[in-house]
Amino acid sequence: MERPQFEFASLVDYRSSFSFVGTVVKSLSVAPLIPLLVALYYGEPLLPFLSTTVLMVTAGSALERLRAERELGRREAMLMVSATWLVVPLFGTVPYLLAGQGTVAQPVNALFESMSGFTTTGATVLGEISFERHSRSILLWRQFTQWIGGMGILVLMVAILPELSVGGAQIMNEEAPGFAIDKLTPRIQETASALWRIYVGFTVAAVAVYYGLHLLGNAMGTPIAPNMGFYNAVAHGLTTLPTGGFSPEARSIEAFSPAVQWAVMLFMTVAGTNFALFWYAFDGDVGKLTGNQEFRAYLFAMAVVGTTVTALLFTGAGLAETPENVGVISGNVEDSLRQSLFQTIAIVTTTGYASMDFNTWGQSSQVLLLFAMFLGGSAGSAAGSVKIVRWYLIYRAMGRQFVTTAHPYVVRPVRMSNSAVDEETIRDVFVFVMVFVCIFAVSTVLVYLDALRVGLDISALEAMSIAMATLGNIGPGFGIVGPMNNFLRFSDAAKLYMAFLMWIGRLEIFTALVVLTPTYWRR
Repeated sequence: MERPQFEFASLVDYRSSFSFVGTVVKSLSVAPLIPLLVALYYGEPLLPFLSTTVLMVTAGSALERLRAERELGRREAMLMVSATWLVVPLFGTVPYLLAGQGTVAQPVNALFESMSGFTTTGATVLGEISFERHSRSILLWRQFTQWIGGMGILVLMVAILPELSVGGAQIMNEEAPGFAIDKLTPRIQETASALWRIYVGFTVAAVAVYYGLHLLGNAMGTPIAPNMGFYNAVAHGLTTLPTGGFSPEARSIEAFSPAVQWAVMLFMTVAGTNFALFWYAFDGDVGKLTGNQEFRAYLFAMAVVGTTVTALLFTGAGLAETPENVGVISGNVEDSLRQSLFQTIAIVTTTGYASMDFNTWGQSSQVLLLFAMFLGGSAGSAAGSVKIVRWYLIYRAMGRQFVTTAHPYVVRPVRMSNSAVDEETIRDVFVFVMVFVCIFAVSTVLVYLDALRVGLDISALEAMSIAMATLGNIGPGFGIVGPMNNFLRFSDAAKLYMAFLMWIGRLEIFTALVVLTPTYWRR
């Protein structure tokens, strides 16, 4: 039998794919102008941002010239999406490198930080986070990259670029976090625009609430939110809604009052919810939100994990015996409830903020947090990891299997929100989870071995948390990469591999990995 021939150009129109990547890069060239305005206000160097804008316009225009006559098919859309999420973070490194401030002035570290930003992972290699070490404009660029990546770079592009509206549905489905994005309106461009309007609206609301607490405290003469000035309010609004977790404060949300922490919890919960449900709710159909089974499962999962951790912290059973914990959480209802719920919500939604250093918690609490890392938020949200909807469908499929095992002739479809889920979707869910777990297991071993190679003493729990923190786009892990620590001490090879995990995790694994297989390129 004759072997199939490798036909590169005839099967995948890579010229069109990279041409559209150029269009995206050129359109995003306005992004560095936002921190440039901050640099102007604070009298900081403008060159890092001006140079990035010029470079993006030049490179984007050059790539646009590759355009062929063919429209984007499924393969071309997959290549475009995968390439976009590699190319854009590469340009995101330029401000870090030109600013020359701190540990991100080194190329591998800059790429790690940029990939972590755009994929909304929140893992960092900043050795020191302070305004003395880094300019406000560079720290805001770090925040802004997460906001751009939160709802999806290409969802934004479909919303604003008419030339992408033809293949917009295919592009958005390849980038979508979870299942395909619901078509809320007859035109996919209007759907993308609606999602981004909701995203922007909640971001503005978060900034207003954070800063409002600061102003209210000043007006009342009570320190409700003394550290949440306008800069911090904007910076944290830009990283709450994309479930990013970058903070200009070295101690993350621990730097702020309990009132701020409760407010952040609210917006993290919003950010982990399917944004399409908010569209229905704002359109008057609130039942679409409150009656959605995925949404209920999402809240239920956080409530169960949060309540369990609360009990462990309140009784002291979930705390390590450290001086910081003596008399602080154990026996304090509000504190134990707030700390446990905050960390549970931050991890389930993959935001990665921290209200305290959970490295000081006991192993029982940390194991529960590791379990929460696998849950993820809702499909169609900014959250990462496996997603609640997949676990819900697996639970329903398992229940069906018990019934059909006892009663072989019973026909029992898996249902969700009163609709039968097709068998192909069920199969895809099981395959995704299996592949996700396999990559997690292999990555745990690789991270552990590389740490030993360079003399880092990490535990198995730390290695698992590192693999999950990057693959699930969660951010912090345990021990050496805890919420008040960073990923700086790992080798360049390990950081590049972790950046790779962030990339494939943001694109739901298959969209990113399939373009690396021979099957994708041959007939």
